[in-house]
Amino acid sequence: MITVRKSQDRGEFDHGWLDTKHTFSFSSYHDPRHMGVRSLRVINEDVVAPGEGFGTHPHRDMEIITYIVSGELEHRDSLGSGDVLHRGDVQAMSAGSGLTHSEFNPSPDTPVHLLQIWIIPAERGMKPTYAQTHFTDDAKHNRLAAIASSNDAPEALHIGQDAIVYASMLDSGSELRHPLTSGRAAWIQIVAGEIDVNGTKLSDGDGAAIENETELRIRATDASEFLLFDLA
Repeated sequence: MITVRKSQDRGEFDHGWLDTKHTFSFSSYHDPRHMGVRSLRVINEDVVAPGEGFGTHPHRDMEIITYIVSGELEHRDSLGSGDVLHRGDVQAMSAGSGLTHSEFNPSPDTPVHLLQIWIIPAERGMKPTYAQTHFTDDAKHNRLAAIASSNDAPEALHIGQDAIVYASMLDSGSELRHPLTSGRAAWIQIVAGEIDVNGTKLSDGDGAAIENETELRIRATDASEFLLFDLA
């Protein structure tokens, strides 16, 4: 079963410095019909204006993944981590027992476009950690590249939950297949383009919850970029 969440149905807020779209309930946006899927709790699509950002704020007991679509994002946290992320960079922060961080667009003239993802951890109160890595477009080209996982996928950043996050960029007409183990679910989030998933069409900003399917047949009807979440 595939349940589509259309892009235009998301919670959208324009704060001037921040244009944000919430796939699931977040902050002042609350919809009891959209509270997440399994351990996947938040997908926010953010566009942050040049020279603006999120001031220092706390997190705890959440696996936070940031996927940079375009532009630059400067990260600083109470663990001493700090860097400027660019297109293709992915960061995974296990907030655990608690940390603070800030995110800022250092560019004087270019917005930063990103997806911020929250996954509920399997255990609370763990030691906070931070890691980041880079995935070229070639690494995601016509394949599912694991970018975050609890298992030993060598290229993926570690998260403290039984979930695998994949990123992919498909040429128009290309197709991928992904098996879903019995009892697992999935979510697909479209970054750009248009795909067909088991006969269901999804385009820019759309998402879909997938339950009780044994295999995903993903075909690009236009050049596309998307994230796939394989969830316990």
